[in-house]
Amino acid sequence: MWVFNQIMEMFQYDFMVRALVGGLLVSLCAALLGVSLVLKRYSMIGDGLSHVGFGALAIASAANFAPLEFAMPIVIVSAFLLLRISENSRIKGDSAIALISTGALAVGITVATLSTGMNTDINSYLFGSILSISEKDIVMCVGLSVIVLILYVLFYNKIFAVTFDENFAKATGTHAGVYTMIIALLTALTIVVGMKLMGSMLISSLIIFPAITSMRVFRHFKSVVISSALVSSVSFFIGLVISYLYSTPTGASIVIVNAAVLVVFAVIGGVSDRIHARRFSRETLPPPTS
Repeated sequence: MWVFNQIMEMFQYDFMVRALVGGLLVSLCAALLGVSLVLKRYSMIGDGLSHVGFGALAIASAANFAPLEFAMPIVIVSAFLLLRISENSRIKGDSAIALISTGALAVGITVATLSTGMNTDINSYLFGSILSISEKDIVMCVGLSVIVLILYVLFYNKIFAVTFDENFAKATGTHAGVYTMIIALLTALTIVVGMKLMGSMLISSLIIFPAITSMRVFRHFKSVVISSALVSSVSFFIGLVISYLYSTPTGASIVIVNAAVLVVFAVIGGVSDRIHARRFSRETLPPPTS
């Protein structure tokens, strides 16, 4: 009863309502895209883009530009470049992404320190802050999240085909490269809109955790997608409530809840696999001889 009363009290604050709406939309988008990114081994691209986004936001803050509007095209272009590097570069994809992401993070921290110092705005982009989410931010967040969700639903079948067997998709006439680029574009948009809430250091966790968690139990693509969406949304809500009740960092609280859910799903998946293995072994044993 105490927790319920605290939750009702929490949503009397406008900034908490904005955080809930924006966070749920970002969590949902990240979870849907995360399934494809993890299966295609592109999950580190999310981490790279978040660091590039921080560098762009730091430069925008130093030059007094509109942060999100300035960062968005840079992150989108970076998504295409990182994808191209992962596929074609002589440097291994994860190594190239690590080089670019750490370089962008270093540039952002240096620019921020030399211009205004590590002020509240920069810290909010680095670690996330629900207090920094304005009405303008939430409008942009809702608009971009709706675009991401609509495009994902429209291209779901193509995304499914490209995710599981890109070569077969190409053989059937699907422009696999185009749909891979669409995944990268949607990921870039999700990263940008989620950085103020989760911070550049933690936003990629919303992409990776729900997908890996769901794969511990489910095996079909659609089941994993639905489970990831539910896991991400519920984990975000619980993390937000914990953050309010115990005054813990919002982004970190959400990641900890996601990690706890991963452990639970891993245990359930392990038990389920053992049960299926025992059932299979019994069914395949030869009949006893008389």
